[in-house]
Amino acid sequence: MSHRPERIAEAIKKETADILRNDIKDPRVGFVTITGVEVTRDLSYAKVFISVMGSEDQRKETLNVLQKCAGYMRSEIGRRIKIRHAPEIIFKLDTSLDHGTRIMEILQEINRQENTPHE
Repeated sequence: MSHRPERIAEAIKKETADILRNDIKDPRVGFVTITGVEVTRDLSYAKVFISVMGSEDQRKETLNVLQKCAGYMRSEIGRRIKIRHAPEIIFKLDTSLDHGTRIMEILQEINRQENTPHE
């Protein structure tokens, strides 16, 4: 069993973050955090999971801009990590942080209700 897909995924995560930070100057790209990268075994596709701060519209707009930049990012990543065939980049919104935040809000509300005196 090869660890190459995991190594490639980690390198893609690092380089994608660097490209977003330094190369992509589009104002429609909000505050983006890369939460993970999954690469297929044959290294043909890489799903880049992102979390975007902001409203639902801002998230969708950021995702659209990143999908349009995917070709540039693919060639740049291939050049930076020196692989012959860079995987096709697919951006996906990671909603797990939102889900976790919602769970925390519900737990805090339950805790407040339990701590308020009942008549």
